[in-house]
Amino acid sequence: MSDRKIKLAINLRGVGGSMSEWRHPDAKADASIDFELYKEWAQKAEAALFDILFIADGLYITEQSLPHFLNRFEPITLLSALATVTKNIGLVGTVSSTYSDPFTIARQFASLDKMSGGRAGWNVVTSGLLDGAANNFNGKQVHHDEKYELATEYLEITKGLWDSWEDDAFVRDKETGVFFDPAKMHTLNHEGKFFSVKGPLNIDRSPQGQPVIFQAGLSEPGRNFAAQFANAIYAIPQTIEESIAFREDMRKRAAGFGRSADDILVFPNISPVVGATAEEAEQKYQEIAGLVTIEHALNYTSRFFNHLDLSQFPLDEPAINLLELIPGQDGTFKYFTEELQSGKTLRQLALEATTPRSPFMGTAEQIADKLQAWFEAGAADGFMFVPFGPFGLDDFLNEVVPILQERGLFRTAYESSTLRENLGLSIPKNRHAQS
Repeated sequence: MSDRKIKLAINLRGVGGSMSEWRHPDAKADASIDFELYKEWAQKAEAALFDILFIADGLYITEQSLPHFLNRFEPITLLSALATVTKNIGLVGTVSSTYSDPFTIARQFASLDKMSGGRAGWNVVTSGLLDGAANNFNGKQVHHDEKYELATEYLEITKGLWDSWEDDAFVRDKETGVFFDPAKMHTLNHEGKFFSVKGPLNIDRSPQGQPVIFQAGLSEPGRNFAAQFANAIYAIPQTIEESIAFREDMRKRAAGFGRSADDILVFPNISPVVGATAEEAEQKYQEIAGLVTIEHALNYTSRFFNHLDLSQFPLDEPAINLLELIPGQDGTFKYFTEELQSGKTLRQLALEATTPRSPFMGTAEQIADKLQAWFEAGAADGFMFVPFGPFGLDDFLNEVVPILQERGLFRTAYESSTLRENLGLSIPKNRHAQS
């Protein structure tokens, strides 16, 4: 039997990832700002031996935004608090490289990494125009073609800052009065197209060397950026075939950048619906899907069309004419392009986009079978689990995870206290250290 094991991350979204989950009778309507609830969820995920607790984020909201987006915690603040009530689970948060400062972000993630004992990770996103310019840098826009060029320089800076101190730089000898070895402190002195950063960073490295880098770009420049820098990728494939092709592509690209293909892990997004029977799983899905109005569905779907008011278009005619309104540059919009080309109406598109039907629906055994099939076929290294409805978390942890453990597909104890080692990733050496 292979020693390779499934990795599991959990994406916690407070009141949920749809317009209507908060309306369910068992949902807590203010879950997105309830720290005690996040604490409970984090500790449950850690008790189930999950690798990662993942907190997403964004920089721009409108009246059409998801309820969770409208009122939620900032990721680094939340993860820093959760670091104090957990011991082993990784702590990964989203921060935009387009509209933030590299020295500050390098320092914040290094601090989270240090205080958690080496469990921090950064999901690097490149924000679109509306996502950041309206609220950052006095409205200065970053052109789409420059986003990944800027992000590349940004990552080179942060990784360089994380190597400011060699591992044994701080002597702290009280008798001699030597606090640090100056030869092991390294100033970055970066001068680039977008940033000028001197350094050094004023915090040393954690036990895992540097925070783990997550990325979710699906476009051509996004894939190249991830292949160059990411340790893990959050993917959203629709089928096992798509996921196999995506993972193979990313492994080849990583090798093209001089990395080992095994240094990059792919986490397809899943939102399972578990029932004692397939019929019960369908019933649970309908409990959430039935809470959505067409008005809310249109509001939600508008975010993929630069927040255009979609109510002005016919609901029950083929909506292929909307294709020209899709921004189109990013892989995020591939789904809508294909659905519109298939002849779907705007009503169908909006309702299905608001409450997507997961391919992972059925009994716990059926879901475990499908996870195993994806994993063994090379479609995934792990899975990014997004709880569906207020019942989704407990159903998956209590019903599906034990089956994966019984089959030898998922751990029965943490291998390490650091995120890198639990993911099977090597600890990067400080670039300035003598070999």
